[in-house]
Amino acid sequence: MGVTYAGYDLVVVGSGFFGLTVAERAAAELGKRVLVLERRSHIGGNAYSEVEPETGIEIHRYGAHLFHTSNERVWEYVNRFTRFTGYQHRVFARAGDQVYAFPMNLALINQFFGRSHTPDEARALIAEQSAEFDTGDAKNLEEKAISLVGRPLYEAFIKGYTIKQWQTEPTKLDPSIITRLPVRYTFDNRYFNDTYEGLPVDGYTAWLEKMADHPNIDVRLDVDYFEVRDEIPPGTPTVYTGPLDRYFDFSEGELGWRTLDFEQEVVETGDFQGTPVVNYNDAEVPYTRILEFRHFHPERDYQTDKTVIVREYSRFAESGDEPYYPINTPDNRTKLQRYRDLARKETANANVLFGGRLGTYKYLDMHMAIGSALTMFENRLRPYFSEGKALSGTESED
Repeated sequence: MGVTYAGYDLVVVGSGFFGLTVAERAAAELGKRVLVLERRSHIGGNAYSEVEPETGIEIHRYGAHLFHTSNERVWEYVNRFTRFTGYQHRVFARAGDQVYAFPMNLALINQFFGRSHTPDEARALIAEQSAEFDTGDAKNLEEKAISLVGRPLYEAFIKGYTIKQWQTEPTKLDPSIITRLPVRYTFDNRYFNDTYEGLPVDGYTAWLEKMADHPNIDVRLDVDYFEVRDEIPPGTPTVYTGPLDRYFDFSEGELGWRTLDFEQEVVETGDFQGTPVVNYNDAEVPYTRILEFRHFHPERDYQTDKTVIVREYSRFAESGDEPYYPINTPDNRTKLQRYRDLARKETANANVLFGGRLGTYKYLDMHMAIGSALTMFENRLRPYFSEGKALSGTESED
């Protein structure tokens, strides 16, 4: 008997946090039969984690994922599927031959400038150094950054990292890329300010699998939606979380993305760098940061003679690369508006909703993707299934 794509109340394309949240809510809350189609060989999108076989250390295959949120609704929801550790994310930045606590705080300022400053003294110092440019008149990223933190800190911690991140000189980048550069005039070195923070106790894959573990949900891996789309009965409500331009066959042109390359290595030591993440800010170092995954779960009993590190590289995505970060340029904004117009028509004509990072061309942290999916379910899908209302609008405009 062949595979059938009929008989489902809802089709979800993509099994990342957005797609699985929609699927779980429709199945558990409304009792609907949901088909999840995933082109990869695993669920979870970029949040997927797996055990490195030589060391037994859990790694995040697509870069470090740190869960944090101040959204009470999201926090209540995710705790249905996993418990969280007390992990608090702290980043360190290497510039020259020294390592500094990051983001910029009183410890970094004192260490970098070689003397102790009170908070007021540090504020006065940064105000003096940033007076070179007025923030409102900044013509490019370099001028904007200097107007916020001053030239010495910009040269040490921003310029080289930006060149690697964007493969472009900061003087040629739009100032809007840096909307703010926080400087904390305390010794607080927590990376996030959210109310809730932690890592799933049993890992991301266990969390994601629990979301999908419902008798009304069927997950099919290694399935390209575009190869089976014609086998899905017309008009079947569909939530599409893949690339927006791909859905419309790139009719308005390809949207630009940044992508990441990962270089993984097992190192013959129990501890390579003493912390989960070290940024490498100098332009001469080709990678942007090194991740050491054992430090994300210090509560686990990992072996002590080997560790796993991953060097992360950033570049412009080419056709076929995995898209990570949308690029906010006038050309991309123009294309995006045209795709949004097409998406509205597709929603009205074919019952397709577009969501998630790829489907809306927005960078979404995990908690943002989950929150957006909950909103789509409550505002679009619940009224459609429970009240017979038409699907309308696009999630990108909620």
